[in-house]
Amino acid sequence: MLKHIEVSILLDIYGKLLTEKQANILDMYYNQDLSLSEIAEVVKTTRQAVVDAIKKGENKLFEYEEKLLIMKKSQDNEQTIQVILNQLSKIVDTTTDKKIDKILKNVQKELKCIV
Repeated sequence: MLKHIEVSILLDIYGKLLTEKQANILDMYYNQDLSLSEIAEVVKTTRQAVVDAIKKGENKLFEYEEKLLIMKKSQDNEQTIQVILNQLSKIVDTTTDKKIDKILKNVQKELKCIV
């Protein structure tokens, strides 16, 4: 996974655990695509201070994920649900019982909402 995307996802998951300033700077950098200079201007600090805050915030996010594994578990769950959906699709394609077909399609619909 690209670091930019990974940090953005981690920020969504763990952002509330960072300081407000760190979370805001990371959000501006990764989600709003502002440059270091633009961020420095907004938060009234130096460009180097922004770089330091980004590095520190990234490190914290990766530490949280290393310990809590929320993103990994979520990705694992999505993969498991995809496997289940594929199996259900095979059953739906082969069943002739309309009641079973309807139930399976409802289950598929609900699982797709989760993924």
